[in-house]
Amino acid sequence: MQPLQQARLRVAWSRGQEDIDFKFNPTEISFSKGVQIAEIAIPGLDAPLLQFVRGQDETLTMDLFFDSTEDGTGVGATSVTKWTDRIYSLVKIDPDRHAPPICTFQWNTKFPGCNAADQLGNQKREKFQCLVESVRHKYTLFSPEGIPLRATVSVTFREYKTINQQFDQLNLNSPDRTQVHILQQGETLSSVAGVHYDRPSDWRLIAVKNAIEDPRRIDPGAFLTVPPEP
Repeated sequence: MQPLQQARLRVAWSRGQEDIDFKFNPTEISFSKGVQIAEIAIPGLDAPLLQFVRGQDETLTMDLFFDSTEDGTGVGATSVTKWTDRIYSLVKIDPDRHAPPICTFQWNTKFPGCNAADQLGNQKREKFQCLVESVRHKYTLFSPEGIPLRATVSVTFREYKTINQQFDQLNLNSPDRTQVHILQQGETLSSVAGVHYDRPSDWRLIAVKNAIEDPRRIDPGAFLTVPPEP
């Protein structure tokens, strides 16, 4: 029989790393992930055109159970806050970072997302890097002295990725291909070039490709052909 694999949080404080091992593994964990889709209204069509704008951060929620009754329930009992306060600390501000610490939820090698489609390349995962967004405590048992002995802590984690981590994971390979971009309200050729080339100054490539003489007079909803990077 294999030993029980304990879930844990690895916390990156500014002055060092801390591992918080869960005394009881969660019985349920919930992930939520979505994308932002823009509707492009074209007069005369049966339905608006849909354009992917960006991904949304993923959230992870779980209930953690804590119990200190094994150390006794009478006078001098151990408070369960010895463990719950470690979770509560994760929504407090690290004085050196001026922000809460970055955490990583780890459990086992079969973590949700490890079997994502091969076409996604580097986007498979074996852990969840995050910030703790909210913590809710519920204390359900107390000693005669009023010391809390049992608690359920509901935690919401919000996915955290640096821009470099996102570029490494996405490994986007489209700059060498012709693309189509639907111009949205407020966009300019410079902003479109910034999105596709990371160089707003290359807007003239798009203007030439689409025979645009006045880049200031383009209506939202226009279909733009974006040529490959030079």
